[in-house]
Amino acid sequence: MAYKKIAQDFLNKSNISIGDLVKVEKGEIQYNGILLDRSEDAEDNHIVLKIDNGYNIGLNISNAKIELIKKGSKPEIKYDNVEIVNDPEKDNILIISTGGTVSSIIDYKTGAVHPVFTASDLLKANSELLDLANIDVKALYNILSENMKPEYWVNTAKSIADEINNGVDGVVVAHGTDTMHYTSAALSFMLESPVPIVITGAQRSSDRPSTDAFLNLMNSVGAAKSNIAEVTVCMHGTLDDVYCDLHRGTKVRKMHTSRRDTFRSIDNEPIARFKNGELSSINTNNYTKRNSKELKLSDNLESKVAIIKTFPGITEELINYHVDKGYKGLLIEGTGLGHIPDYMLNAIKRANEENIAIVMTSQCIYGTLNMNVYSTGRKLLNAGVISGGDMTPETAYVKLCWALGQSENLNDVTNIITTNIAGELNEKSSLKYFLN
Repeated sequence: MAYKKIAQDFLNKSNISIGDLVKVEKGEIQYNGILLDRSEDAEDNHIVLKIDNGYNIGLNISNAKIELIKKGSKPEIKYDNVEIVNDPEKDNILIISTGGTVSSIIDYKTGAVHPVFTASDLLKANSELLDLANIDVKALYNILSENMKPEYWVNTAKSIADEINNGVDGVVVAHGTDTMHYTSAALSFMLESPVPIVITGAQRSSDRPSTDAFLNLMNSVGAAKSNIAEVTVCMHGTLDDVYCDLHRGTKVRKMHTSRRDTFRSIDNEPIARFKNGELSSINTNNYTKRNSKELKLSDNLESKVAIIKTFPGITEELINYHVDKGYKGLLIEGTGLGHIPDYMLNAIKRANEENIAIVMTSQCIYGTLNMNVYSTGRKLLNAGVISGGDMTPETAYVKLCWALGQSENLNDVTNIITTNIAGELNEKSSLKYFLN
C-alpha cells in the first residue's frame, strides 16, 4: 500500500500525509475527506478519500488543487480484546478462514478492510455470533480464491479433520466466492464427517451498505449447529437480507458475477433454508445426519488434471499437448449430451492408450449426459471416455483429481467417477430444477 511518484509529489507539495483531513478542488467541485492509503497497483495519478457520507472515492489529481484542513494520523485498526467465555450449554463451532471478503473486518472511520486472524477480531465485528454458539477462529490462509490450489484443499481437509477429532460440533470455512464450489466439491470427496462442514463467503465487502457478509456468516453458524452433516455451501437465497440457502457441496455453482444470490443448486434443490441463524425449512430428508458417519479423511489428490472446453474449430493439439506434458487426467466440457468433434477421436484414443483418464461433461448447465444417443458419443465411449452423468464440470474435475489420487488404474477410476460418492450424481434428470 503506497502512493507512487506523481501522486506522492502532489501530496508532498502541501505537506499532506495519509490520515490527514484535506480539501480537493477540481474545477467547480470540492471534496472534503480523509486521505487514505491505496493499493500498490493503482494508477499513479489518483488519490483516495474517505468522504463525509462514508464512501471512499478515487480522484484523478490532474488539474486538481489540494489543501490541508487538519493533520491526522495514519489509520490503523485497534480493537480491544473481546472476553470470550464458553457456555457449556452451547455448541462449539470453529470458523476456519482461508481468505475472502467474509473473513475481513472494517474500520468504519477510514473504510480500511483487514483480514481476521483471531476469534477476538471476528467477534468484535460480529458479536451476535456468540448468541448462537461458542466461536473459535483459525486462520489457515489469507488468499484470493482464484489462488486456491489442490494442495490447499488437502491442508484445509486435514485441518478440519484435526478439529473434529478435537471435539468441535461443527465447522464453518470462510472462503472467497469465485472458486468456492471447487473447494466444496473437494472437501465433499475427501471428508466423511460426523458433524456439519459449511462453506460461506460474501459477494459484497464489509464497507458497503449492501454487504452480505454477516447474514451469510450467521446462517452458516446456524447450519454448523444443525443435523445436516455434509459439506455444504451457505449463501444468500435472495437479493435482500431475508434468508440463506444451504446447498450440497457437489451440486452448487456460482451463477452470477455480483448478485448476492449467485450460488444456486444445479439439477438439485437446496437442502435447507436458514433464517436468523436458525433452520427455517428443509427441502429433503435425503442428507447425511449428524453422527451417522465416522470421521474419514481420504486426501490423496492428483493435481496433473486439466479442463478442456470444446468449441467450433478445436484441434487435436489441445489433447496432444496435455498427453505430451504428462497429465494424468482430462476433464472435457463437451457440447449437448456429451460430444466433441469426431476428428478428435485419434487424439482421444492416444490419450487412452497412454493411461490418461478422460471424463466428459456438458457445457449445458442443467441436464445429464447421454452419450449413447448419437454416433459421436458412442465412438467416444468406445475410445475410453468416461461419462460424467449430470455432474457440473467443476465437480467432475475435482472428482477426477480425487479419483486419480485413489488409484492409477483406469478401471478403478471409471468405477469411482460413475459411483455416487457425495450426492454429485442423480439417478435421473428432472426438468423441475431447470424450470424453477
